[in-house]
Parts: sequence; structure tokens; C-alpha cells
Amino acid sequence: MINYSEITPYIKELAEKSCNNNNIQYDMYMQHNVKRGLRDLDGKGVVSGLTEVSCINSRKKDENGNEVPCRGELYYRGVNIFDLVSGFSEGGQPGFEEAVYLLLSSKLPTGDELKEFCEQLSNYRSLPPSFVRDMILKAPSKDMMNILSRCVLALYSYDENPDDISVPNVMRQSLQLIAQFPLLAVYAYHSYQHYHNGQSLFIHYPKKEYNTAENLLYILREDGKFTPIEAKLLDLALVLHAEHGGGNNSTFTTHVVTSSGTDTYAAISAALGSLKGPRHGGANIKVVQMFDDMKQSIDTTDDAQIRQYLSDLLDKKAFDNAGLIYGMGHAVYSLSDPRAEILREYAKKLSEEKGMQQEYKLYRTVEKMAPEIIAEKRKIYKGVSANVDFYSGMVYRMLGLPNELYTPLFAIARIAGWCAHRIEEIQNAGKIIRPAYINVKDAVKYIPIDER
Repeated sequence: MINYSEITPYIKELAEKSCNNNNIQYDMYMQHNVKRGLRDLDGKGVVSGLTEVSCINSRKKDENGNEVPCRGELYYRGVNIFDLVSGFSEGGQPGFEEAVYLLLSSKLPTGDELKEFCEQLSNYRSLPPSFVRDMILKAPSKDMMNILSRCVLALYSYDENPDDISVPNVMRQSLQLIAQFPLLAVYAYHSYQHYHNGQSLFIHYPKKEYNTAENLLYILREDGKFTPIEAKLLDLALVLHAEHGGGNNSTFTTHVVTSSGTDTYAAISAALGSLKGPRHGGANIKVVQMFDDMKQSIDTTDDAQIRQYLSDLLDKKAFDNAGLIYGMGHAVYSLSDPRAEILREYAKKLSEEKGMQQEYKLYRTVEKMAPEIIAEKRKIYKGVSANVDFYSGMVYRMLGLPNELYTPLFAIARIAGWCAHRIEEIQNAGKIIRPAYINVKDAVKYIPIDER
């Protein structure tokens, strides 16, 4: 029987030919004025659309009219993220649900509107009969994002109007998927733990009176117990990951796929495929793994050893030899990432409650040192600061959340933004997104096969 996973000598040879015949050089992008990765040299994205869903500011004009870096700002439907977080923290309402309502409806909910919205999500917080057994337990995977994507595509078959892309129907589908994502991700994790790691299998059904963050912790933990501060911090993390401008890879994917006129399940599955990539949604896992390696390799109370380790990371001599300090730098932000700023303060509070002050101190030390070392060793066009992944991994670790769920947690939050952008694309676009590529291969003559 053929081993479909084996990379045979023939496959290696074919791949080598492909690589050897690739003649696109880096300077060709400059020569043809192509913005590689749809980004300028300073990291600023090439404008490819209009949106009202969210806004990122990282630069402002000085008194001379020149653009200069500024403290990062993030807005959901025009509401500053700092104000949003402060508002639900003081008001006591569930932040994620308020943020989702804002993103989908373009307005902040009243108390009654938020209550009704939470009830609607609670009503949708279930899966079709036998779905868990047939789609999750019977086909466990080592990667939760794989199961999430597969399950989203499968839900198409349970929808009586899957291809209706009218805004009311897509809104209905959006609410259902937002409510179902925590179940899909956590049940996939339990399936993985049972079938791959030999752990006991348990499936908790969500409670109607719990919000998204509370239910997530409830169905994840065998005893279903959690503290108020744990639920609040997870709720905050979901809010901070719910949306981040139209230009991030997975949201742009949502726009591109939606513009073809396809169904919601196909569009969201495509976004999940994007988020699965380590350059996008997998970064917070890398941050935690990097710190674990650091603690095993050096004395983390010695600043000189920390500095050398960070230098070795950039020189591809430490951790995964990728030449990266994970959690540092962002495609848009330079001086600061507002999400990291908010999460940093809450992480400090939780570290004090959990007795993990030394862990927090190490993160702060790296956060301060890394930009200096990167500036010394790299040719950079803008500043470098900690991004949201730098602290989200630490927060998830303190909450006792398994590594396998870090990226799915990102998806559980970000689907709110994906759905808002999908609805916006349906309402306003009307054209399929089709960017242009410049061909740099000269025409060649076809040679008959017996003359090659």
C-alpha cells in the first residue's frame, strides 16, 4: 500500500527542480515597484479597500506636516479600545458580547439590547444532534484548527439556507457560528486528549446563564470551576482579539473569498486556514515556547544572559533558529500595540494573584531589551514594540489553558470581526477581488518531447 505521507525521492527531485527554476529575485520587487506582501518598506499596508468596522492608528502628523510614529490606537466602529475596555470593566457587563454587538451592528447596545443579544447567543450555543460524535469524536486530530475548519464546512450541510447571502441570513449564520465556536474548539481538544493522549473523555454542555468566556472555562475544565477574575481576564482577551482592521491576513482572506459570492461557511473556513499559520494566529504559542526554552537554557535572573539569549535568537543560534524574537514587532504598530498595553496591566494583576511575579518580571525585561537588540542587529524602517501575542500567551498560561487551544481561542474571538467584514463586503463591494501580478518570465519556445 502506498504511504501517502512519505516524501519519496521522486517528490524531492521534483521539488528541487521547482526551486532551482525559480528566478524571482528580491530586487525585482523594487525594480517593478511591487509592494511585496502588499506592504511598503515601513510595514504600512497597501490600501485595498474601505471599512467602517475598525481602525488602527500608528502614525500622526507633527507640526511640520510630517508623519511620525505615535502610540498605537485601535478603534472598534469608532470606539477607542481603551474606552471600550474601561466601560465594560466599570459597568460589569460581559465585554466580549458588547464588543460583538458593536462590531456587527455598528452601535453600542443599551442594557436591554445587550441582554437580548446575550440571550440570542445562548440560544444558538449548541450543535446539531450527533454532530459532536460524528464530526469531532470519530475523526480526532492533533490540530484543533484543523477540526474547527472541518466542522465549519460540515455545518453547511445542517443549514437549510446555506447559500443565501442576503444580510439577514448571513447575520443569522454569523450569530450561530460565534456561539458555536467555543464548543467546536473545546470539544475538539477533549477528543484529542482522549484519543491521542489517553485521557478521560468528558463533554460538558454550556450553561445558558454563562457568557462566552464563562462557558469556555466551564466546558474546558473537568470540574467546571473558575474564579471571577479568570473569567474576566479571558473575556478581556477575547475582546482584544475580536477585530484588528481589514488588512490582517485572515480578515483580508474573508473579504477576498466573500467577494466571490460564496457561502458563509466557505468564507469562514478560509479565514481559519489563514489564522492557522504561525505567522498569524500561531505566534502566541511560539512566545510561550520561546520563554520555556529561555528558562531551560539560561539563568533568567541575569540580565546579561537574557541579552545574550535574545541576541542569539536573532542570529539563529537559539530556540527554533528562525532568527525571530516572537511577540516583538507588528506590521503596523511601532511605538506600542494598545492591546499589549491593556493586557500587560491585567497580566500583572493576575501574576500577583497566582504568585507568578517572577514570570511577569521576565516578560517585562525581555519587552524592554528586545527593541534595543533588534535595532542593533536589524535594518528596520520603524520602531519595534511588544504585540498582543507577547502577553496573551502568558495570560493563557496563567489561566491554565492548554497550548493546543491558543490559536483556536484567537479564532473564537476573531470570528466576530470576520463576520462584520463579511457583511460589509456583501453590502458594499459588488466586485470580485482580483489583484494583478507582473509576469517576469520570458516567453520560451515549446520543444517537442523527443527533442528535450
